[in-house]
Amino acid sequence: MNPCLKLQNITKRYGSTVANRAISLEVMPGEILSVLGENGAGKSTLMKIIFGSVIPDEGEIYFDGKPVHISSPADARKLGIAMVFQHFVLFETLTAKENILLGMPKDTDPVKLEKEIVDKSKHYGIEVDPNAIINDLSMGERQRVEILRALLTNPKLLILDEPTSVLSPLALKALFKTLRQLSSEGVSIIFITHKLNEIRELSDHCTVIRAGEVAANVNPKEMSEQELAKLMIGSDLPQILPRPFIKPSPGLEVELDGEKISFKSHYSLQGKISVPRGKIVGIAGISGNGQSDLMKAISGEVLLSKQSIRICGSEAGDLRVKHRRALGLRYVPEERLGAATVPEMNLESNTLLTSNLFLAKGFMRNKMIHRFTNSVIEKFKVKCFGGRAPAESLSGGNLQKYIVGRELLHNPKVLVLNQPTWGVDAGAATLIRNALIRQRSGGNAILVVSEELDELFEICDELVVMSEGKISPQVKTSDVTVEEIGRWMSGLWPKNEQSAREAKQ
Repeated sequence: MNPCLKLQNITKRYGSTVANRAISLEVMPGEILSVLGENGAGKSTLMKIIFGSVIPDEGEIYFDGKPVHISSPADARKLGIAMVFQHFVLFETLTAKENILLGMPKDTDPVKLEKEIVDKSKHYGIEVDPNAIINDLSMGERQRVEILRALLTNPKLLILDEPTSVLSPLALKALFKTLRQLSSEGVSIIFITHKLNEIRELSDHCTVIRAGEVAANVNPKEMSEQELAKLMIGSDLPQILPRPFIKPSPGLEVELDGEKISFKSHYSLQGKISVPRGKIVGIAGISGNGQSDLMKAISGEVLLSKQSIRICGSEAGDLRVKHRRALGLRYVPEERLGAATVPEMNLESNTLLTSNLFLAKGFMRNKMIHRFTNSVIEKFKVKCFGGRAPAESLSGGNLQKYIVGRELLHNPKVLVLNQPTWGVDAGAATLIRNALIRQRSGGNAILVVSEELDELFEICDELVVMSEGKISPQVKTSDVTVEEIGRWMSGLWPKNEQSAREAKQ
């Protein structure tokens, strides 16, 4: 039997940098191949070569046993190759249905397509509203659209680049069930993830890429997560730091009473969160349950009544972003390209965007910007071509490290992060989490929104859950289990703080 896909000595250079060096791999019909590697190891470049977005400098590609030249995504689609990118390729002003329609044959009936979207999204457990405007969707909801769009093409080879980063546990199980079903029907799958437990659960064959080269081919089920991590980064994973007791003081206080953030909002926000300085508080919940609206309210993108939000004791609900920053608030949004950075601008220019410290009487302090950016790159181990590198040239994980580092090095009194380790490898995730713990142990307040329950339990002192815009009672992480929080994500929590405490006794 011929492999569905065979790569032979694929090499890609960018100037003096070798992104892929003589990479060879095979994917058999119906096989699920996992590809593991650090941020910047060359995984995404290799996948873009398979999909025709990048042309290799050397090497051969064989599909169904025949040599092929894939010079564009259109060529790849004709062969039966579909790909879900880590950074979404969606038109924000169009609906989900319109975005999916763009990749379908010209004679596709929009009415029939809408029904197929509804039916298949329910079948796959990744429900998508075909008429929802992309700009109104959270990153998790956008990811569902991307995955569904790929599945609707009935591919022979499906490439998934970090497909589970912002999926809920239930959606993740449904996706894995779908992938196994596709595999049984003969569809080949290349699955890229940084989540070692997912690789061990889903795949029998894993190719490890390190520094642009194949470092190993292993059966992940025969290895521990620690062994896989060591293959990936070349050393043992760092340990999570302890969280010493810090006497709390006023940090961030949020109290909402049915606020509708905009007429486009799915839900009215109701509930309260207290994030004292010296604590990390986590927000769990299935993507699309009001977390994005809450972030808009806290960051200052949307203004509310002044008493609804307090920053270090000062009423701030009606203050704009720059005034909230002056009170000590910094924010890391979930969308890296477009919200957290301008893709075409270099890192030094992006450094200037979220701070006026680098301006003096209307002039830019270029030397200070340069030193600050280089400090972020060094301290957070950002792999890039220096501060002049465009943001869009970085891998997703390295761009995330830059964004988090940029905000952390301002030493904020209150730091709010939405999906801080989305698409980040295990080593980099630990680096970011330890940086947050150091910030907390320095007496600052941290609020983290994350789809990763394990992450929240690992670093947070207290937790709340959001469901349909409502915020659960706030509880100590040590007082609840992952299973309980999973139930709370469906809105099934005690109705007040007293009953929440009683439920634990």
